[in-house]
Amino acid sequence: MAYLYFLSKIMKHYLLSFFVIALVACQEKSQPKAEKEQALSASNFETYKADFVEDLWKLDPIRASYEGYHLYDYALPMPNQEQKEAYLAFADEYLKRLEDFELEALAETNQIDYHLIRNYLKSQNFYWNEFERETWDPAAYNLGGAFFQVLNYREKELEKRLDDLAKKLEKVPAYYAQAKQNLNRPTKVHTGLAIQQMKGSKSIFQENLIDSLEASSHNTVFKEAFAQKVNQAIAAIDDYVVFLEDLRSNLDSNTAKSFRIGPEQFEKKFSYEIQSAYTSQEIFQAAVEAKSDLHDKMYALSEELWPKYFGEAEKPGSRLAQIKMVIDQVSLKHVSRDSFITAIRQQIPQLEAFVRENDLLTLDPEKPLVVRETPEYMRGFAGASISAPGPYDQDAETYYNVTPLDAYTAEEAESYLREYNHYTLQVLNIHEAIPGHYTQLVYSNQSPSLIKSILGNGAMIEGWAVYAERMMLEAGYGDGMEMGLMYYKWNLRTVCNTILDYGVHVNNFTKADAMQLLMKEAFQEKSEAEGKWRRARLSQVQLCSYFTGFYEIMQLREEVKALQGEAFDLKSFHEKFLSYGSAPVKYIRQLMLTELKEKQAEHQKPLSSSAS
Repeated sequence: MAYLYFLSKIMKHYLLSFFVIALVACQEKSQPKAEKEQALSASNFETYKADFVEDLWKLDPIRASYEGYHLYDYALPMPNQEQKEAYLAFADEYLKRLEDFELEALAETNQIDYHLIRNYLKSQNFYWNEFERETWDPAAYNLGGAFFQVLNYREKELEKRLDDLAKKLEKVPAYYAQAKQNLNRPTKVHTGLAIQQMKGSKSIFQENLIDSLEASSHNTVFKEAFAQKVNQAIAAIDDYVVFLEDLRSNLDSNTAKSFRIGPEQFEKKFSYEIQSAYTSQEIFQAAVEAKSDLHDKMYALSEELWPKYFGEAEKPGSRLAQIKMVIDQVSLKHVSRDSFITAIRQQIPQLEAFVRENDLLTLDPEKPLVVRETPEYMRGFAGASISAPGPYDQDAETYYNVTPLDAYTAEEAESYLREYNHYTLQVLNIHEAIPGHYTQLVYSNQSPSLIKSILGNGAMIEGWAVYAERMMLEAGYGDGMEMGLMYYKWNLRTVCNTILDYGVHVNNFTKADAMQLLMKEAFQEKSEAEGKWRRARLSQVQLCSYFTGFYEIMQLREEVKALQGEAFDLKSFHEKFLSYGSAPVKYIRQLMLTELKEKQAEHQKPLSSSAS
């Protein structure tokens, strides 16, 4: 296998070199020198990107499996000092090679790839030498998904997948032994998440692996050896959980690391992950202003809806109290706990029909979307999410993960269902599915750039989903003022996500501060607010991505509208924007506006006189 891989690598470079030489030779006589240099630079950059991706997958085979690249499914790198040094050496080598290219000499789409690669490489020093998640987050060592991604890859014969998994299983005990050594003053909340998720991960080993083994045509000797390795992996997981439970019992304010990362690390992480045109503080201030504007709009709607729900009853005299009273009445219309996932499944075709009928986007009917219960190993972070196939596995199913309400008490379930009421549930499905995450990620995988798929920008991805909500309502989706009120409440969640994220990690928000913001000012149910407080402590910066991306997309749309005037077409804007893949909005903006201005300048050129 190693020999064949090495040979294919040689052939790839040989063929690419032959192509470049032939290209230059064919154009030698007619092509200007600047164009020849640009063509050579472009070819060299494509080689650089191919090398970068291949070496990244060798370094991070688990991530490669998630992206649909399965050549290294058998590998499980140890989370040790050697791995850290390998990442830093990789970043150093590819940053030096990147210096060989002049940014302006690259095609526009490659300029975005340049920025994405450079940002990723520069971030490695921060993550390994400053952030050091591996020392304080026990949940970073959850292997459930790593094994599931290999098992779920249907392009390989089951026997081949099990061969790879057998090799990966061998290293699980050593992996968790190293994880225990790495942890130094973990946070209490991350330790709790790890215990919950690790217990869920066991089902992948106990059920999925064993069921697949029994269905395979492997001989008895292989099956017995494989089952033994599975048992050893489960024992290692159990041992890790016991270790974490003992660790948690001894954690207090002196021995546990704070879940707050502080202003300096927050700004750096925001810069690397969000890649915004703005600083985190600027986005925080914009969110505070947006919150005030949303309150004004919600109060106006509550005034109109008051007679419908309260008749001639006296108003409370407080704007926020009045909005809350109307929201509470509107929220009573919701599905039952047992039909929650069913209702989501039923709404997806309705959203597809609306997008097509209103000519908002081209949808691909060949890309399947499967609504499923969130796998246990993924629970404990978000109630709904999308798991999309990677760029190498574009025809695989996209999963819309919905966490069932089984674990909730009757009171908790009712609170949750009021939060995701008849109106809000539709906005959730727009955000997660159509034309939100699911649609955007289908477009992203069709992008000609692999880099934009694998180094996708979270703020653009989340920002598009939030923008999709606004766009659908602008196009006429949903009836009545109740839909408008609940949309504003939902959009307020996006805004308050940023305020909470920044507030917790930079402004030292307490739980009381968070509950005041989420329940009193954002009108969230207690269960939702409690979940968001937990999420804000478990993550950093990610909660800023929704509002930041949305804020920048809305600005871009207005700029394009101003430039195009009556020629502006919403569908064309959407498809052009999505065609760049999951790139930071600031780079998409740069390219879109430059192209528009160049076209306009071309049209405004005076016609040259011709000889008669």
